[in-house]
Amino acid sequence: MTPPPAQQNGNGAAVESIHTPSAYGPKYADFLSRVDNFSIIESTLREGEQFANAFFDTETKIAIAKALDDFGVEYIELTSPAASEQSRQDCEAIAKLGLKAKILTHVRCHMDDARIAVETGVDGLDVVIGTSSFLREFSHGKDMTYITKQAIEVVNFIKSKGLEVRFSSEDSFRSDLVDLLNIYRAVDKIGVNRVGIADTVGCANPRQVYELVRTLRGVVSCDIECHFHDDTGCGIANAYAALEAGATHIDTSVLGIGERNGITPLGGFCARMYVANKEYVMGKYKLHKLRDIENLVADAVQIQVPFNNYITGYCAFTHKAGIHAKAILNNPSTYEILKPEDFGMTRYVSIGHRLTGWNAVKNRVHQLGLKLNDDDVKAVTAQIKELADIRPLNIDEVDTLLRKFHEDKKVGQESAAMSADDDEPN
Repeated sequence: MTPPPAQQNGNGAAVESIHTPSAYGPKYADFLSRVDNFSIIESTLREGEQFANAFFDTETKIAIAKALDDFGVEYIELTSPAASEQSRQDCEAIAKLGLKAKILTHVRCHMDDARIAVETGVDGLDVVIGTSSFLREFSHGKDMTYITKQAIEVVNFIKSKGLEVRFSSEDSFRSDLVDLLNIYRAVDKIGVNRVGIADTVGCANPRQVYELVRTLRGVVSCDIECHFHDDTGCGIANAYAALEAGATHIDTSVLGIGERNGITPLGGFCARMYVANKEYVMGKYKLHKLRDIENLVADAVQIQVPFNNYITGYCAFTHKAGIHAKAILNNPSTYEILKPEDFGMTRYVSIGHRLTGWNAVKNRVHQLGLKLNDDDVKAVTAQIKELADIRPLNIDEVDTLLRKFHEDKKVGQESAAMSADDDEPN
């Protein structure tokens, strides 16, 4: 068996990467689960355009679409061409790029919107209408009988044009369950490709998601798409629960941008699914491209990638506490469930602080090629801790301290040797 390749920590030292299988071992899978067989509908160019800072010109949209396609997402969802003339032109431009990903556009469940959208050259339409009492009363003002009739008309029209079509309720988790199941059953009977569940206000929890998707899976034969807002922090967990229950498609956006707090982030979702089935995820998606995509979008919407962002945040693979550093240097899987090199990232062991341990300092000593024994390393670690009690040290300051300690020891040894020679009789 070929041993795993040596990896480097943030300071450049070789660290053997030995990642073990799941800590929980094998388990019986839910027979409906799609954790090992799902598709991503990437909605940065639709949901993400609703982010407060977002304004994507055509050039930027094309750059993002190409980057997402290169990453490997199966679908790219665009803003409705009915939103504006430029949105319509952008749909046409991206549809003509010849990308591997299918190009979708998101439209209201209205014949006027559908007629505009089918002429843009996209591969499919994602149709949506609010079904909760809140939206029926305060948004479009229609009852469920009207909604069902409208849905059937729009879906049949899109199908007649030979395009893929999804019908989704909006605010699904505050909608009446009987209403939902009835309308989903109606569109499933006429051959819709997917039905969609949308947690539009981010109120759902994983258990609610599992129960609704599992129930729906017993009612429809088509695919099930899920769209989760992250207002209460459950976007990724809800997406995973949906797949466990039999959902087939998950909506994401880069960095999670979207209306309010946005939706399930592409990077965080990939991290979760990597842990579930590393081979499947790495076989489908170019994970090492994630950082470039996130930087592209972050620049476009004028934000910084958060320090604790999944995978690409600058702290994501940083280890600081002494007990952590010792273990990570011996076996990275002790404190890492994700392998940074699989995402084009590098781990970093921080040592210029009061929590540092001598094993981490010893590793840096070896990187610098300095000859210090364990007692020496412990002594210089004590110096680092003493200085770091006043303020943290950067890596250059730590290196200077280590080199000075090494030089002082060398000078001391040479002086001792000279004194010994002087004491010898002529």
